[in-house]
Amino acid sequence: MKTLGDVAVGGSSTIIKLHGSGALRRHLMDMGLIKGTPFNVVKVAPLGDPIEITVRGYELSIRKEEAAIVEVE
Repeated sequence: MKTLGDVAVGGSSTIIKLHGSGALRRHLMDMGLIKGTPFNVVKVAPLGDPIEITVRGYELSIRKEEAAIVEVE
C-alpha cells in the first residue's frame, strides 16, 4: 500500500482511500482529502514532519501520522 507520505517532493498522486476511523478520519475529510482527489507534494520538513501538499487549490500541512492513513495510487 502506497501512502501520501511515500510521494516524493514535486510529485503528484490521487487519493484512493482513507484508512482509520473516528475524529482523525473525519478531520482529514473536512480538509478536502477524499477519494478521487488529486494533490501535489510541495515540500517536506527536514525531519519529514510535516508534509505540505496542494489540494483543491490551497496549501495544506499534515503530520506523518495523518499521511500514513491516506492511501494513494
